[in-house]
Amino acid sequence: MPVNENTTTIAHPDRPTHANGVRVIAPARLHLGFLDLSGSLGRRFGSLGLTLDQPTLSLRMQPADALVATGPDAPRARAAVERVAAAFDLDPRVAVTVERALPPHAGLGSGTQLALAAGSALAALRGRPLDARTLTDALDRGARSGIGMGAFAQGGVLLDGGKAAGHHAPPPILARHPFPADWRILLAFDDTAHGLSGSEEVSAMNALPPFEEALAGHLCRLTLMVALPALVEEDCTGFGAAVGEIQARLGDHYARAQGGRYTSRDVEAAMEFAAAEGATGVGQSSWGPTGFALVASPDAAERLAALLRQRFADRPNLSFTVARGRNTGARTDWLAPD
Repeated sequence: MPVNENTTTIAHPDRPTHANGVRVIAPARLHLGFLDLSGSLGRRFGSLGLTLDQPTLSLRMQPADALVATGPDAPRARAAVERVAAAFDLDPRVAVTVERALPPHAGLGSGTQLALAAGSALAALRGRPLDARTLTDALDRGARSGIGMGAFAQGGVLLDGGKAAGHHAPPPILARHPFPADWRILLAFDDTAHGLSGSEEVSAMNALPPFEEALAGHLCRLTLMVALPALVEEDCTGFGAAVGEIQARLGDHYARAQGGRYTSRDVEAAMEFAAAEGATGVGQSSWGPTGFALVASPDAAERLAALLRQRFADRPNLSFTVARGRNTGARTDWLAPD
């Protein structure tokens, strides 16, 4: 049955007696769109998103004489450890190794997943497990969306309730449902482009044109009355049609900031091709450049991926992957002594 739990508890296995470290595997996520950028009712944003089974982040942490961090995105991992240690009075002397990072600034939630993985690992290692909402708040993540927090804690397809005016806390998770086992997500990557982040993202958000209340109302109706019911009934066409319309409306709204509906013109061409071949729910996650399309079966997804690789073979910057939805959050494993 679908799960509707508003929980951000992180699952940690009991620590074995002789464990000397911890590894956290955290999932990527797709941000399918904001629902109300106007905030005229007192809450702004509101997000729909889903958790992916690939790519994933892997982070290892062990006690050490001083705080050291190595691997891709090591500075951000170190900063997260320092912040969590200061917020909860935890010993920061650990060795952090980012064994595998998510592609940065690609629309996959790399910053939130890395910060939560590092913070969660430190809390577990020091015997002070913390839930994802508490960690997200302490790490100053979730400024606009709670999808990354929900993906880390529990996975699945997620809806958050936006940010209340004047409140710092991350948006609450309102609904969570499993992603159907037979559905697939085709992902399109452009390794020569990157989405907006940091101060650039803030500036772009502030420069967007006014968001009409009628549009916010329509997107909310699409989510509540079309997308979520179709998801529960495992109607890929219905769910994809709603997601595709949300993406198109938001892409037009963001066009001034990102040069069109998509950040990458090559990804845009690939997604238009996918739609012409029958894929549904095509769009771009966050500011991109990662594009996605929903496909109702594994075989159809693999056929579409093969067609895309053939059609865009002359664009080596593009790559295509078929992913599943992930219905669990981050995984924590205790490490045995060497």
